[in-house]
Amino acid sequence: MIEKPEKRTTAMDCGFISCHDCGKLISAKEIPEGFQPACPRCSADIHARKPHSLSRTWALIITSAILFLPANLLPIMRVDFLGSQEYSTIMDGIIYFFHENEYGIGLIIFTASVLVPLFKIIGMTIILLSIQFKWKSWLRHKTAMFHFIEFIGRWSMLDIFVIALMSTLVKFGTFTSTQAAPAASYFTAVVLCTMFAALTFDSRLLWDTESSNP
Repeated sequence: MIEKPEKRTTAMDCGFISCHDCGKLISAKEIPEGFQPACPRCSADIHARKPHSLSRTWALIITSAILFLPANLLPIMRVDFLGSQEYSTIMDGIIYFFHENEYGIGLIIFTASVLVPLFKIIGMTIILLSIQFKWKSWLRHKTAMFHFIEFIGRWSMLDIFVIALMSTLVKFGTFTSTQAAPAASYFTAVVLCTMFAALTFDSRLLWDTESSNP
């Protein structure tokens, strides 16, 4: 007869609260009733779980998913050359580098500007659905995926950095200049929303699904 594995317990199940800033475990018995608990180590406000974490993260991820379409379909850069204007999208830039046999640069831009934001949106959606429907499998993998999403968030701004540098450096009066186009604002908003979603999300909620009653 196969025995079922014992149910894991969280620190909260044992009467402890973890400070999200410094990680110190604090016994709930040490917290006076009627007072906002504060960490004795770093003085940060303590919550068993981040307030409204799920609703805020859902709002940010849905917003980023909506803005992802105009960020990739609208032109992100405008080049003025001898009085004529030429617009290009993110994919136009990637295709240009591939045509010029600059496969490395094309792959870097494609990964940072398309794959990474898409991976963050899909990954966070899977994690949120896992909590919403109390899926108890692959918790370690989903936790590792969240930490990876949290780590790579900043690298999605590569396109914006390139456009900012080109706008500053490529200026030769009326001959040629480079400026950001409408998609740059949408793309920046996508990156910021996914970064704030990772900051707002409380990864401890994943393990609450495992320790909850079936």
